[in-house]
Amino acid sequence: QVQLVESGGGLVQAGGSLRLSCAASGRTFSSMIMGWFRQAPGKEREFVAAISRNGGNTYYVDSIKGRFTISRDNAKNTVYLQMNSLIPEDTAVYYCAADGSTWTSGYNYWGQGTQVTVSS
Repeated sequence: QVQLVESGGGLVQAGGSLRLSCAASGRTFSSMIMGWFRQAPGKEREFVAAISRNGGNTYYVDSIKGRFTISRDNAKNTVYLQMNSLIPEDTAVYYCAADGSTWTSGYNYWGQGTQVTVSS
């Protein structure tokens, strides 16, 4: 079993930045593909970004390319999502996910989510 705890969400003005963190425990962190997803009000949850086990490869949804960066620190069992140039459309609950079978699907473990609100 893997436990995931997200932090770093909040309210920010458009154009601002936030960094989300997700601390993992319960299994060898470096053995898992890690990802971030988000769910906006009234919409389905969507993939945002993923990172390979050693951090050498990343994958992003087109809508956030160039603005968001996913990274990981295997020594700290933590994955990050740096979000810059935020826009109101980025408002959502952001979820950390672990142990994906592909970049965008098959994740076995999920965090509780952290709210990100971008004001215009």
